[in-house]
Amino acid sequence: MSKKLIKTNVLRILDKSDIEYKDFQYPVGKEHVDGVSAAILVGKRPDEVYKTLVTQGNSKEYYIFVIPVAENLNMKKAAKACGEKSIEMINYKDLNKITGYIRGGCSPIGMKKLYKTYIDQSIRNLDRVTVSAGKIGYQVELNIEDLIKIVNAEVSDLLL
Repeated sequence: MSKKLIKTNVLRILDKSDIEYKDFQYPVGKEHVDGVSAAILVGKRPDEVYKTLVTQGNSKEYYIFVIPVAENLNMKKAAKACGEKSIEMINYKDLNKITGYIRGGCSPIGMKKLYKTYIDQSIRNLDRVTVSAGKIGYQVELNIEDLIKIVNAEVSDLLL
């Protein structure tokens, strides 16, 4: 566990909800750090660290998908999970307006609104999962059931 230089909104939400977590920080430069690199920098295997993807269905509703950082979202499975004919990734330029987060620091916890959230079924292979703590260079590890509960997620088959 690293020194707590910054308490992100995600960490405040977890504290307020009395959810146990470990927070991690990793060094960031001017270049974007991909999820696999972030996992390695915090001492985790890529299958233990999940990324947050924001999509929009043809109904114009937004949906959140949380999948392992080294994997790709199967758009057909994702659309089926949320009952849409099709979905597409939002433009990263719209991410802050929709979620309150920026690219590389998007967490499923603490978005501006609680969107319908789906987590890949591979999470069931873990006891704890690491996700973004809401700021580039910050990650948080928590119990999978706590994550599922706090974002009111459904667990689905979402990967290619």
